[in-house]
Amino acid sequence: MTAQPHDPLRLCVYATVALLGWLLGPWALLGFAALGFAGYLRARRAGLTRSKCVLRDTRLVLAYLGVLALVAAVAIVRPLL
Repeated sequence: MTAQPHDPLRLCVYATVALLGWLLGPWALLGFAALGFAGYLRARRAGLTRSKCVLRDTRLVLAYLGVLALVAAVAIVRPLL
């Protein structure tokens, strides 16, 4: 049995997220930030305190995602005012 070569799936995912961000602008940022926030909030309530994210502490990750969602919401609403 031969070893399978490394599949750089994450790079494809990153490129897809970047494409969606470029096409959808602040709406994509708001969607991904909200989705990430909900996921990390659920994980934190289940007991996760350390993440594989660069920020490590789930409280920091939640704060980061919350700020991103807020910035996206401002970018969406501001032109309407």
